Amino acid sequence: MTDDSVTFQLSDADSALDGTRLLPALSLPDTTLDFTLDEGMWRLTLPRPPVHRMEYRFQLRHRAGDLEEICDPANPRRAPGAFGDKSVIEFPGYAAPAWLTAATEPGETADLTIHAPLFGRDIAVRLWSPAPPDEPLPLLMAHDGPEYDRLANLTTYAAAMIARGDLPPFRLALLAPGDRDDEYAANPRYAATLHQRVVPALRQAVNVRDPIAGMGASLGGLAMLHAQRALPGLFGALFLQSASFLTVDLDPQEQHRFSRFGQVSVYVADVLRTVPYEPVPVTMTCGLAEENLANNRQMAVTLAKQGYRAQLVEVPDAHNYVGWRDAFDPALTALLRDTWTS
Repeated sequence: MTDDSVTFQLSDADSALDGTRLLPALSLPDTTLDFTLDEGMWRLTLPRPPVHRMEYRFQLRHRAGDLEEICDPANPRRAPGAFGDKSVIEFPGYAAPAWLTAATEPGETADLTIHAPLFGRDIAVRLWSPAPPDEPLPLLMAHDGPEYDRLANLTTYAAAMIARGDLPPFRLALLAPGDRDDEYAANPRYAATLHQRVVPALRQAVNVRDPIAGMGASLGGLAMLHAQRALPGLFGALFLQSASFLTVDLDPQEQHRFSRFGQVSVYVADVLRTVPYEPVPVTMTCGLAEENLANNRQMAVTLAKQGYRAQLVEVPDAHNYVGWRDAFDPALTALLRDTWTS
């Protein structure tokens, strides 16, 4: 690996493979991803993409025709993900956030079960708090909360920012997802569930000092914006990471691989042309090497024109939890500080 490129290798001394292909977890248009075989070794040299780290797997094509995906056996470094580990390359210049190993504010967790009759299921919420339930504190609600915590260290971030004095004490509500392709896809029943069930249950469990902030990634980010626009007053600030603001023009590749594409794209088209009743501060982040970058750029411009205090932070990563984690500070820190201390 150099500053400008990386070479992948896979031994095949027994000639067991018909081919090997790189499966990068980012968008690399017009880039050759197939390895070439040279004296029992499959090799591929890739120009460095516009990222500080790259997650990937290998796809092996066996002689019998079957395909297999593996992590890179020559690279011990792994990145966790919602769908399993990937190999990861950290290019020169990358550094993990300092808050990962900083002093943290102690906190307690409580698990809530909130019935959601509109979906015939319960929503599991893990509530983290640095203070007793009766102390009034701001609240940050996170879609895909357990994944955000396990894969992006969201609770550690909160505890570190409080201990450092960069943020006032606040609580985290980590919302577990259900059928996210359905519920997060601009679904009015899900927004109603947040308003009628989830937020009231949280207010009953702890003393909430308004405004509530909401955050989410990918479809979870779209769902947060949808709920805020549908129900003014529900959220006072939004932190949206690589949100799925899919449109027919910018995201045609999603039309046949995402079953709720029509529903999402119709909703996004409506957002692009409809002025909201109550704009709130919004910070968005998106990776420089992901397909959602164009639609996030478009949405950031649109929200700013509609009166939102909106900004888009473009980060040198892709659509993954570590990339989202690395963007928390200073982007999320600044949003929450302005929201809760102004």
